[in-house]
Order: sequence, then structure tokens, then C-alpha cells
Amino acid sequence: MDIPRYWRLRHQRYHLEGARCQNCGQQFFPPRAVCPICKKRKIQPIKFKGKGRVYSYSVLYQPSERFEGQAPYVVAIIELEEGVKLSAQLTDVDLDEVQIGLPVEMAVRKIYEEGESGPIVYGYKFRPLQF
Repeated sequence: MDIPRYWRLRHQRYHLEGARCQNCGQQFFPPRAVCPICKKRKIQPIKFKGKGRVYSYSVLYQPSERFEGQAPYVVAIIELEEGVKLSAQLTDVDLDEVQIGLPVEMAVRKIYEEGESGPIVYGYKFRPLQF
């Protein structure tokens, strides 16, 4: 990933910033310039709380080259408290602990490295909610 793109996505990756349509109230992630429901451009940024539940999940045993050292790992669809669904890798959890409905919270973690001399890319993952 090039540095300018990485910089543009920093709020989305580190603060779970999405958007809300000022016309119809629809919330979405990732943010878009046009509302996918009413097609208006009256969009305002919104920061989601980062808490939700596992809506669905899958365990990856044969990942792409970039993620080989992390296998097996869980990718889940998370339904946030605000009702928005997004996909994310789960972290800090054993495979046998994952279940639909598991309460989770966002955590910033290393996603991958761009080779030996490239940047380390961080972003959001979700972990079981710490009580």
C-alpha cells in the first residue's frame, strides 16, 4: 500500500470512522461519498463505538501468501451496536471459543508487513469483549 493511501484511510482503520447520510439517516462502513440507499451526497463522518457481536464467521486454513504465518485464523462479520455490519479478523481468541453472538470489541493490531523493508500495516481487528 502506498503512503498517501495509507494516510487517507487512517481514520477508518484506527478509529472505525464510517458515515451517516444526513438525508435518510442510513449509517455505513466504510464511508462513501454517496449514500447507497437514497443516492444523496449529504454525508457526515461518524465514529462507531467499536462494540458488537459476531454475526457469522469462517476459519481460514489456507490463506493468501501475505497471511500464511497467521493461519489458521478467523474472519467474521461483525454487527456493531449501531446496526452496521463489517468484516474483520478476530484476534486474542481460540478457534474453539468463537461462536455466533460472541460479544466483541475493536482493537488495533498489525495486519501485515510489506516485505522486509516495507511498512507494517496496522488496522482494526476484533477481540472478545473484555469485562
